[in-house]
Amino acid sequence: KGFALSSDSPGVLKESSDLFKSALSKVDLTFQNLDSSEISLTDVSHYFDSDPTKVVEGLRKDGKKPSAFIADTTTANAQVRSLSAQVRLDSRTKLLNPKFYEAALKGGYEGVREISKRMRYTLGWSTTAGAVDNFVYEDANETYIADEDIRRRMLDKNPDALRDMVQTFLEAASKGYWDTSEENLERLRDVYQECEDRIEGVDFTA
Repeated sequence: KGFALSSDSPGVLKESSDLFKSALSKVDLTFQNLDSSEISLTDVSHYFDSDPTKVVEGLRKDGKKPSAFIADTTTANAQVRSLSAQVRLDSRTKLLNPKFYEAALKGGYEGVREISKRMRYTLGWSTTAGAVDNFVYEDANETYIADEDIRRRMLDKNPDALRDMVQTFLEAASKGYWDTSEENLERLRDVYQECEDRIEGVDFTA
């Protein structure tokens, strides 16, 4: 929905969705400001929740995707990057960074939940802006799922969060955001079932 003030009715907001959509259909560039070094693009959902990139693409008559940029003003040396570049940087410094996930795993239950949440928020950028490179999903899968030691530690500490992470990977693949091998998908399905068994207290070794 969109609302506007009109000189015909001073001080009164009128529902003007058509006017708002018309304005959005002419947008060539979307822009957000990253102003906190403590909260990055995949720390919280509000950055991608409010990103209009795909909305604009759907409203444009030519179907063209607008350019999307992020202004990183977290330091005195402010930089403007493409949204995809900022997501890549965020992924490499956190989700795919051994220092990040080893520290998170030391945090036990909450640490695994943090890893899973970050993966979910990464998917959010695929959904709203198509801004996640395929390698991010591939490398995350190699790090957390294909690596048996990491996967086992996550399963032991928080099987619910690991199951949620597996669901995120499978959703990314099913929606076409992640192009991967059938071997990876089959492993994910097996891990999902393993999580389910652990959560339900099933022990096939007993």
